[in-house]
Amino acid sequence: MASKNWDHLVHYVNDLDQPVELFLNHGLVAFKGGSHTEWGTFNSLSYFGLTYIEFLGIENLELAKATEHNRVVKDAVEVLPEHEVLSRVVIRTDDIEEMAASLEAAGLKLSPIMDGKRLDNKGRLIEWRMMTIDGDFGGLVYPFIIQWKGTDAERLERLTSSGIISSHPAGNAEIKRAVFHVSDPAAAAEHWGKLFGLTPLEPEDHSATLKIGDQFFDFVKGDENQFKQVVFETDSVKLKGKTIRIGEGEYVFA
Repeated sequence: MASKNWDHLVHYVNDLDQPVELFLNHGLVAFKGGSHTEWGTFNSLSYFGLTYIEFLGIENLELAKATEHNRVVKDAVEVLPEHEVLSRVVIRTDDIEEMAASLEAAGLKLSPIMDGKRLDNKGRLIEWRMMTIDGDFGGLVYPFIIQWKGTDAERLERLTSSGIISSHPAGNAEIKRAVFHVSDPAAAAEHWGKLFGLTPLEPEDHSATLKIGDQFFDFVKGDENQFKQVVFETDSVKLKGKTIRIGEGEYVFA
């Protein structure tokens, strides 16, 4: 069975420097990533182990508008510049073909499996395979699926030795939860759990939770049907109790 882990999350922004400066002011390492030259987008990144935040902006609007299959880019064109929203979570797997077959059998409309590549800020080639999922459930868009070249252990070693993953000056922090505000938390969690093979936890009155590795996707009652918050666990005195707001998304340090 294909493995599933929370790889990263995408947050649409107009100015890539703004979240970098804001994170740096809070003692969190963030930096310019690079350009997706085939899709017209570019990014800034902040890593917390292998789970990271991708602040995604539009570098070339005409190229982004012409993108055929990549739902993440198509959505960026639709929501920016008006709404700097948390877009979606990204599930990492070691068998993207198996996941594609399973999701297609469940009736979802998928993009082709695409080869992704970009140069990092030191000119090194980064490669991956990915697919996006069209549509939504009750207004909440689906994750997209990614498979990186190499194993998790190899990537962690490479990203750490190259300095991409480094310790944050403010102290240790781990991305623990994605919080989605949805009309029907129980139905959304059940749907995602079945589709992606995630473990449901005991639901509460106004929320439902799925476990993915040692992290969680929380579905709470709300009308937005939108990814709203990223929750971190931290022992940092500087970070604990803080909330960093970027556009319409919140980064909460508990």
